[in-house]
Amino acid sequence: MTDKHITPEEAQALAEAVADAMWSRDRAAQALGMRIDSVGPGRATLSMPVRGDMVNGHHICHGGLIFTLADTAFAYACNAYNRNTVASGCNIDFVAPGKEGDTLQAEAVERSLSGRTGVYDITVRDGAGKTVALFRGKSYRIAGEVIAGLAAEQA
Repeated sequence: MTDKHITPEEAQALAEAVADAMWSRDRAAQALGMRIDSVGPGRATLSMPVRGDMVNGHHICHGGLIFTLADTAFAYACNAYNRNTVASGCNIDFVAPGKEGDTLQAEAVERSLSGRTGVYDITVRDGAGKTVALFRGKSYRIAGEVIAGLAAEQA
């Protein structure tokens, strides 16, 4: 993407195209049964059903899988501008259990984007809307585009 001004509709279309491109290669998210509920510039909402093979010894959703859902929503939000972006750090607070049979939803929201870095807050909720986890991710933009060559086409 160039620094030229784009309309909100163009920014939304770009975010959707980037999500489609990422999803086509995102075998981990697909294997976990995730789905993209919505994407937009600097935001994304993904959901994941909690299957029987996702629960731990306490019969609740494994924290690593909740983290993976939050991290995946983070990735789709921070890459929505078609600039390759990775995590430089993150943390998570687990506040309630995810339960087998429920569908968890992670909503990622951009809080700050300046230069190569960004900050994103992701809230994971259960099917009743109860908060399960709070995740904060810090992003760092690296070289390249998610959809290679798109910036040159838009110039």
